[in-house]
Amino acid sequence: MVHKIHLRGLKMDDLVFLDQIENNVDYWELSDTNEPFSRELLIEYIRASDKSIEEVHQQRFVIALSDETAVGFIDLFDFNYLHSRAGVGIIIEKEFRGRGFASEALKLICDYAVSELKLHQLYANIVEDNNESIALFEKMGFEQVAIKRDWHYSKGNFKNELLYQRIF
Repeated sequence: MVHKIHLRGLKMDDLVFLDQIENNVDYWELSDTNEPFSRELLIEYIRASDKSIEEVHQQRFVIALSDETAVGFIDLFDFNYLHSRAGVGIIIEKEFRGRGFASEALKLICDYAVSELKLHQLYANIVEDNNESIALFEKMGFEQVAIKRDWHYSKGNFKNELLYQRIF
C-alpha cells in the first residue's frame, strides 16, 4: 500500500501549525483547553518532544504529507507500561479532512502501538456528538465500552463522553 501520509516527531518548523491547532478555540472542547498557549510555551513543548513516552507518558506525532506538509496531529497519552495501554487522540485540520488521512494515521499509530510499544490496547474518549470521530474509531476496530454521563461542559450544556477501546 502506498501511504498518503506518514507520522513523524515535532520539529521547530511545526511551530506555526502547532499554534494554529492548539490556539483554535473551536478545538478547545476536544482537549479541555480554556486559554491560549503562549508562543514560548509551544516552543518549549517542541523542544521537550524528544523525550521518551516512558518518561513523559505521552507522545505527539505530526501527520504529514510526503512533502512534509503537516495536516494534523495524533497523540498517545496516559501511557501506562504496567497495564500495557495508552489513550489516543487525533485532529486533522479542517482543510485536509475527508481524504482518508485520519484513517491512515490511526492505522499507523495502532501498528506502532503493537510493534514498537508492545501495547495490549488503545482507548479513545469521544464527545457523543462528534459523529466523525465516532465513525472513524468504529471503522478502525474500536468498540464503545462505556458512557461517562455529563462529562463535558460546553457552551452552557453538559455532554456525555463515550469511551472506546481497541484490544489487540
